Amino acid sequence: MQQMSVMGMLKTMIPISRFNKGEANKIFDEVETTGTKIVVKNNKPACVLVSPRQYESLIEMLSDFILMEEAEERMKHYDASGNRTQEQMMQEFGITQSELDTIDVELE
Repeated sequence: MQQMSVMGMLKTMIPISRFNKGEANKIFDEVETTGTKIVVKNNKPACVLVSPRQYESLIEMLSDFILMEEAEERMKHYDASGNRTQEQMMQEFGITQSELDTIDVELE
């Protein structure tokens, strides 16, 4: 995500009165072509308009960040002493390599 200059920020601001004047379609086209718009009401930001593509990207980044934090928290408490090798697991469950070799697995 790129940082925006003050001038760039000012260019993204649009007064809510433009919606009242029937310019919604034009504003939505601007969002699609130039990016984010900040709708200002009474000289204060009221909402932010983003394209569906950008919204999806932001949600994916947020989800990835939350998952990463969760993984890092789990790793703080990770205890490797209970780990077992594949060979140990196969022996515990009575599985041989030749049995595994006969199983067809389809990966997508």
